[in-house]
Amino acid sequence: MDWLGQADTALFRVVNQTLIHPWLDVAMPWFSGNRLFFPALVAVLALLLWRGGARGRVCVALLVVALAAGNTAVDLLKEALARPRPFADLPDTRLLLGRGSSFSLPSGHAANWFLALAVAGWFYPHSRRALWPLAVAVGYSRVYCGVHYPGDVLAGALLGWSIGRGVLCLADGLWRGAGRRWFPLWWQRLPSLREPQFHPAAAGDPAEPTALRDAAAEADRHWLRLGYLLLGLLLVFRLGYIASGVIELSEDEAYQWLWSKHLALSYYSKPPMIAYLQWLGTRLWGDTELGVRFMAPVIAAVTGLLVLRFFAAQVNARAGFWLVVLLTVTPLTAVGAVLLTIDPPLVLCWTAAMLAGWRALQPDGRTRDWAWTGLWLGLGFLSKYTALFQLVCFALVFVLRPDARGHLRRPGPWLALAIVLLCTLPVLIWNAQHGWITVTHLSDRAGLETAWRFTPRYFFEFLGAVAGLLNPVFFAAVLWATAGIWRQRRAQPLAFYLWLMGAPLLLGHALYTVRARVLPNWIAAAVVPLFAATVAHAAARWPGGARKLRAALPGGVALGLLLVVPLHETRWLASLIGQPLPPRLDPLRRVRGWSETARVVEAERQKLLAEGRPVFLIGNHYGITGQLSFYLPEAKAAVRAGRPWVFFRSSEVPLNQFFFWPGYRDRQGQNALFVMPTDRPRPPPEQLVAEFESVSDLGLHPVVYRGQVLRQVQLYACRNLR
Repeated sequence: MDWLGQADTALFRVVNQTLIHPWLDVAMPWFSGNRLFFPALVAVLALLLWRGGARGRVCVALLVVALAAGNTAVDLLKEALARPRPFADLPDTRLLLGRGSSFSLPSGHAANWFLALAVAGWFYPHSRRALWPLAVAVGYSRVYCGVHYPGDVLAGALLGWSIGRGVLCLADGLWRGAGRRWFPLWWQRLPSLREPQFHPAAAGDPAEPTALRDAAAEADRHWLRLGYLLLGLLLVFRLGYIASGVIELSEDEAYQWLWSKHLALSYYSKPPMIAYLQWLGTRLWGDTELGVRFMAPVIAAVTGLLVLRFFAAQVNARAGFWLVVLLTVTPLTAVGAVLLTIDPPLVLCWTAAMLAGWRALQPDGRTRDWAWTGLWLGLGFLSKYTALFQLVCFALVFVLRPDARGHLRRPGPWLALAIVLLCTLPVLIWNAQHGWITVTHLSDRAGLETAWRFTPRYFFEFLGAVAGLLNPVFFAAVLWATAGIWRQRRAQPLAFYLWLMGAPLLLGHALYTVRARVLPNWIAAAVVPLFAATVAHAAARWPGGARKLRAALPGGVALGLLLVVPLHETRWLASLIGQPLPPRLDPLRRVRGWSETARVVEAERQKLLAEGRPVFLIGNHYGITGQLSFYLPEAKAAVRAGRPWVFFRSSEVPLNQFFFWPGYRDRQGQNALFVMPTDRPRPPPEQLVAEFESVSDLGLHPVVYRGQVLRQVQLYACRNLR
């Protein structure tokens, strides 16, 4: 097959070096990627969703599915075939674009355009007149600009076309079969996805209320099944995404992975739940990103299942389904469904306590319901100390709802409180053994050690961050619902209860910003109750009209997708705007490039090892210490064996959990490499200099990820530990 490669190279040179013109040198890079493409794409998709009817919505849905499948297939084939880009093999290549870091075969641009042609061209045949020349021009531009061979473009075009048409046929076949069984009412109105056209629903006979009730109940079951299907697909997608290696661990995840190797009743800054969840995940899937994060998608699925079933019972399944959708396209909850921090287990426990509490507060509420409420509250405390704020929420329920106060004369609420107090014992025992260090740490974190000073800028900074993390449209909807719920708190007891389970946490942190900076993720537990209250209030308004509400829902979902998708893969955004994102603007910077950072450090460690003495590593921050422990294979094996050789720098007072574990003081005579992430040269800590016979500056080392400097680490060679 050498002749095929030679022909491909010869044709590449013809296009790249012979058929050239100054005008084409300007036009071809524009076709490969420009800043107008992404806004235009968003506008077209929004128009199809808004005015395209059934045909437009089905087209957009299948196009999104096909693009996800196509990009996955392209990435897998590129890694499997590993064909270098032309500019990497041919020194005479005319390169008009930046050097891509991925392999060459097949072309992702060509695959996406021909995939879009296959899907959109099916639903809108007239669009082929524009899509065909655009797809060909984009494919040709990739060769002209020197980033792909003609064979890459041809393979990408065939792959994209095949996937587009395959998704069409597969989706239509599934809908005709499974849709007919699982969603018969909807299938009757839309029997084909390839020829989407809504048929009017059969009119009910007003003289037969029983038949109408049966139809409404069947429709509600449809929404419930759709919710189950959505949660199942999200779980599979998130687990696959985590396992794919698109992103690496965050610093907190790597740090807490080390906690899972030192199980204890509590830890320096956090309760013990996160360590036990990571222990469980890594027991199932090993010390991998999937093992560390496995419980995050599972927790998100369980949380979604709880609210879906609760709303199906208390409001309706349609409202429950849309609540799950809103949580899916909200940046803060979307991140929590992938990264395993202390927030996801807190959100689950807070939500479960809220739902159990509603059942307990009913006139026929049982002591068992209060026991479950107390257990979830206690587990929430073992996840994050913020859970104690939910006790304030329940106190406000008793204060503001006279019908709830009668329960205080029963044993249920007091049993719940006793269970909460019981769950605090592990943390109290550990802190009693370690000088109540968590209390000191939390007071420092909250700024209690400094004098109070009015700082209004923190409030506006916090408000803007919360609006962005909750989706501006949804945040505005929460404010709208807050006003309506307060006015109708007696007529809408469920919405008012749900609001009381979230609003105090949000308002409390907002008020605290006048004293100190508050991180927006601290209100994570308030998101589900506030969104649930908003949906419950909206469901009461929906039958009566609320046209503004109906118009805001698709806009909010669309905006949410635009915010959430780049949080999963910023390369898509970079491809659409025609240039890579600067690292400082890349939201995935904190979960990328750590394995490369470990390689940079290991290369310098090997040089120091050549001097003939053992070399261990010292991190300047708990994050880099955790990342090096996880992403250096030898260091990871040493952690599993209980003999770590990556340490945090020593200190006289506790700065993090490393203070309570064995350090490197028993390694006298050995050398070390001190690692300090920084953007400018900095001197080593004085205590480090005093610990070694000599400390030599090895300079700043850039960590290059996909052709860009993602971060820098300053390294110091530390010789002969005293």
